Amino acid sequence: MEEVVDPNKYASWNSLALNLAYICWGLGILVALGYFIRLSLIGDNKDKYDFINKHEIKFLWIASIILILGGCFFFNANVTELTPVWIFVRVFMTVAFGMLVGLVIQNLLNFYYPFFIEKRLKVLRYKPRVSPKTGKAMKLLSEEEEDAYMDEGMIAEENVFSVDYDVWKDEETGYIKIEKYAGHLHALQCPECNYQTFKVVREEVITQPSPSSEGELMKHYQCGYCGYKAKKAVALKYTSKLQESAAAAS
Repeated sequence: MEEVVDPNKYASWNSLALNLAYICWGLGILVALGYFIRLSLIGDNKDKYDFINKHEIKFLWIASIILILGGCFFFNANVTELTPVWIFVRVFMTVAFGMLVGLVIQNLLNFYYPFFIEKRLKVLRYKPRVSPKTGKAMKLLSEEEEDAYMDEGMIAEENVFSVDYDVWKDEETGYIKIEKYAGHLHALQCPECNYQTFKVVREEVITQPSPSSEGELMKHYQCGYCGYKAKKAVALKYTSKLQESAAAAS
């Protein structure tokens, strides 16, 4: 005689799993929403730039994990029988589903999403700053103009360590605002695989600059995805601070 399966036998578990799925989905949405609300409350463009650069991918990854966990609970909210074989199948399918979706989202966040972030960061970085003195837009100085407002240590940082400084000037009052950007930490688009994973991994001074001539700095790049390597020579300006650093290192 065929055994009749009681549909209410696992009703408590199915209800619990469904509720846990809804809780996880709600929590994941709250994490993502909370991040963007906090971002919207940041007024200064530089502070907003730093916040996005430091936190956005991390928060989206945390939210994604919570949402995937909710999907795993939802997948197991329709149990009709629990034999050892079914337990093994469900655990295997749940883990496989979670890992597959997690891997896809991780790759999107690490290799595709940075394109989107870089565009937003570029807009924030070069959006005209407003002078607190006059309330008017300030001027972003060129590389040649900004050196007059930077000390030798800043110039040495730009030359040797690839730190970028943006100097904004209120031409009416002379007010100056200097912003620091860790340019060498930003990944570029790899010429081989086209992902935004091409970074400076090493820098070496080939020729020391002198008061009468520029030096040469060699930047070594490597792609974090496909491993493609390249190098690029850039001009190195002379500063007494740079020479002191080189002498101390030798």
